[in-house]
Amino acid sequence: MTRSQARLVFAHYLFTAMMYLIGAVALGIALFPSVLCVWYFWQHSADIVIGLRLLGLSVLLTFGYFLFGVVLIFVAGLTRRLLRLNISEGVHPIGSITMLKWMMSSALIIAVRFFFMDFMLLTPLTTVFFKMMGAKIGDNVQINSARVGDLSLLEIGDNSVIGGGATVICHLFEKEGLKVRSVRIGNNVIVGLNAIVMPGAELGDGCVIAAGALVTKDMKIPPGSVHYGVEHHHPDPV
Repeated sequence: MTRSQARLVFAHYLFTAMMYLIGAVALGIALFPSVLCVWYFWQHSADIVIGLRLLGLSVLLTFGYFLFGVVLIFVAGLTRRLLRLNISEGVHPIGSITMLKWMMSSALIIAVRFFFMDFMLLTPLTTVFFKMMGAKIGDNVQINSARVGDLSLLEIGDNSVIGGGATVICHLFEKEGLKVRSVRIGNNVIVGLNAIVMPGAELGDGCVIAAGALVTKDMKIPPGSVHYGVEHHHPDPV
């Protein structure tokens, strides 16, 4: 191994350790209110019958999990802002500052996805989290998929729906490095079950992406059309 390769490996391990440290601090802060509630209850419930005390503890632990998830949403969003993890469109070489920012921002999204996303789907909390991570989202948007990433590069118009299991990403890796492009979803758009939307895609107002369909990178879906994965179907004019 050459000296430059050794430095690259060392930098990789150092960055990984830093990400773990930031993650531990963020998760710890998010967990603190729940731990405090449990500690306070246990300290002030010594006179309660043991069965009721354990029942109360069980309920409080469950409540603490949901409290942890909600707080984690805001901790992740504030961490992104404090560290200025905004990602710009373009092609970024492996090891560049922008790529490192992308990795850290993705780690925050993955943390929320792993611990709490399943309980957020189809609730206003999903929209709150997406906006805190930089997404531009209109009114009455329904999101039923945890497979949505690169939120700072995502735009969703009013009354649009992302169906269960759909994948929407704004990045891919090519020979030049990390390629990042915004995804724009218009108003009244439906992204069907298990559909895949790739970087640079633009979905026109009122279009439908059929279940399981693939929208390839930089593809433009016309307004009002139905995309089945290969062709667009335009409704006949009335």
